[in-house]
Amino acid sequence: MSAHSKSYQTPSPHSDPRKNKGSANGNPVLKGYVLPGLIQPLLCPDANPGYQKIRSAFEKVRTEIEQSSADLILIYSTMWPSILGHQIQAHPEPEWVLVDEEFHDLGSVPYKLKIDSDFAHAYNRHALERGLHSRTISYHGFPIDSGSIVALKLINPDNRIPAVIVSSNIYADRAETVVLAKAAVSALKEQGKKAVAVIISTLSNRLHSQWIDPKEDKIHSLKDQEWNLKILEFLSKGRLEDVAQLSRQIQREARVKKVSNFKPFWWLSSVMGAHNRYQGQIYEYQPIYGTGCAVVGLSPALHAARDLEFDEDAPDFYTGERNVLSSSEGVNPMSFMNPMNSMRPEINSESDFDSETNEDSLIFDGDQT
Repeated sequence: MSAHSKSYQTPSPHSDPRKNKGSANGNPVLKGYVLPGLIQPLLCPDANPGYQKIRSAFEKVRTEIEQSSADLILIYSTMWPSILGHQIQAHPEPEWVLVDEEFHDLGSVPYKLKIDSDFAHAYNRHALERGLHSRTISYHGFPIDSGSIVALKLINPDNRIPAVIVSSNIYADRAETVVLAKAAVSALKEQGKKAVAVIISTLSNRLHSQWIDPKEDKIHSLKDQEWNLKILEFLSKGRLEDVAQLSRQIQREARVKKVSNFKPFWWLSSVMGAHNRYQGQIYEYQPIYGTGCAVVGLSPALHAARDLEFDEDAPDFYTGERNVLSSSEGVNPMSFMNPMNSMRPEINSESDFDSETNEDSLIFDGDQT
């Protein structure tokens, strides 16, 4: 079933998005998006009605970005894992042919992208100055990750706006990810550029471990479904920093344990502003090969959904991770919330709810980090 598009603060139909000079607090990031990176909406949208709905949601995002005053599409991709620090794509026109590592039977995707090389080098310099291990990547034939290709093919098919892609280090934790985001904002301000920020990530990331008929696609488990709906409810109300603060719990409850933590919302919150003053819109939510895929938009708003005192600080320079208190064992910090009944794709009710003991859930994840 479709996740009906719902906006909590509808802008005036007479407003011109091109007049947006940045957010109210001077942040050069105009808007943020959460986009899934699986290849089905690009290569086989007709295989499942849900795939087509996700593709249609991408097209709505494309229109919004084209109508914005953004100079840059800034992408943090969980489908580009790195080990030796953080990597930033800096080749001005990377060109190659993508074959998805899991769904290679769906065909190949020739691509030629437009990258803002000057910004990539500035981003790298600011990351190094803030104590991070970072480097640029710029050589012919470097394999751009499938999630970034899917996103840019669907939201920027004509390369009207240059992009920059940054990897997700599999060992990085919160402090390092927050500093990485702040380095991006510093580079934007230095160059006087405005951007839209995009994270490439599913919500729950468990793929089906056996081949399925696409028409029978469903969320991998009820537990994944429940957590996806909780995340979406927070995002629909603009509570971005609340989701970021829950990232460790989300990693434990709805993610395959292949990396240190669930990082994309740490990056997005820090690059946009670590608070809840956003207007959230859920464009679509559907299963893609068992994962929870949502297309979400977040725009700066005048008032916060909730004013809370957050548990974790926001460092400006990276000097190592520090331990933080975890939530009480056995306590669900979101147990008071009602499920979003309007967003319920079909789920696999036969799956074990406990991901820690469900061997079927210990499989390759839809996104790496």
